[in-house]
Amino acid sequence: MKKIVLIVLLLQALLTGAQTDEEKLTATVKEFHQMLVKGNTVSINQQTDKALSYGHSNGWVETKAEIISNLETGYTKYFSIKEDSLSVQLNGNMANVRFVGDYNVALKGGTPVTYHLKVLEVWVRKGKRWILFARQAVR
Repeated sequence: MKKIVLIVLLLQALLTGAQTDEEKLTATVKEFHQMLVKGNTVSINQQTDKALSYGHSNGWVETKAEIISNLETGYTKYFSIKEDSLSVQLNGNMANVRFVGDYNVALKGGTPVTYHLKVLEVWVRKGKRWILFARQAVR
């Protein structure tokens, strides 16, 4: 009887400690945004698809190579990104993530400006990892 109770307790501990796909993707999204703030282009390279389309609220669209280059040269500098009302919709190996975000960013070494944006990100699961495929923001 003690063995059965022990097994049940161990299984319960494993199940409550396991993250759902939604929780894993939410953590990945937040981690990606922090890598933008840190300018960690190695991580950004790993977390984005080679066909990435990264749309901004003003109509500017960056490719993966452009995002990395713009961070490395300082053309784009993110100071903070804060997500609110984040929702995840899973569909097989794809997911859309919507949230309201406050982006504090500067271009060309200018004065930082905070943009309050509504954002849609499309993520694709490759193996065990989620990779950003597309992003579009509107004011």
